Amino acid sequence: MKREIREWWLSVEEFEEFYAQTVARLTGQLYVMLGDLHEAQDVVQEAFVRGWSRRRQLDRDGRPEAWIRTVAWRLAVSRWRFRRRSAEAWRRSGAPPDVEGPGPEQVALVGALRELPPQQRRTLALHYLCDLTVEQIAQETQLSTSTVKTHLARGRGALALRLQDPCREEASGD
Repeated sequence: MKREIREWWLSVEEFEEFYAQTVARLTGQLYVMLGDLHEAQDVVQEAFVRGWSRRRQLDRDGRPEAWIRTVAWRLAVSRWRFRRRSAEAWRRSGAPPDVEGPGPEQVALVGALRELPPQQRRTLALHYLCDLTVEQIAQETQLSTSTVKTHLARGRGALALRLQDPCREEASGD
């Protein structure tokens, strides 16, 4: 019986292979969701560390990639909340917070995504980068399917406005 149960766990080799096949994709997905590459790398690595110690929860017939992505997202949210509370404490104390603005190397898409509400950004990333269906996104985010559809529609609309080509606008205005 014990042997049968163990066969459903990810072995060390399977976990290493899973990591090698998914770390870049997950980092890219979290980068789009968060808008910060270093933060994405940090939370994905931390999620894999947690996944390693919980390989029993990462059975090969389950959804280990979704589990890692969800843990990484929750870590990012926790870090964001901590930073927000810290910035608020600095503000109350009168000391200016040390906050870096986005660098000039940021691409237009990442800049536009950063302007979206976090839930819209996450929903768009799960749909377009992770190739998840509306139902899968609803399950992973614990939102209703109609809310997921609303986030997708509003996010697409907002991105379309933010990513309009100024050269095309000038040409059509002449």
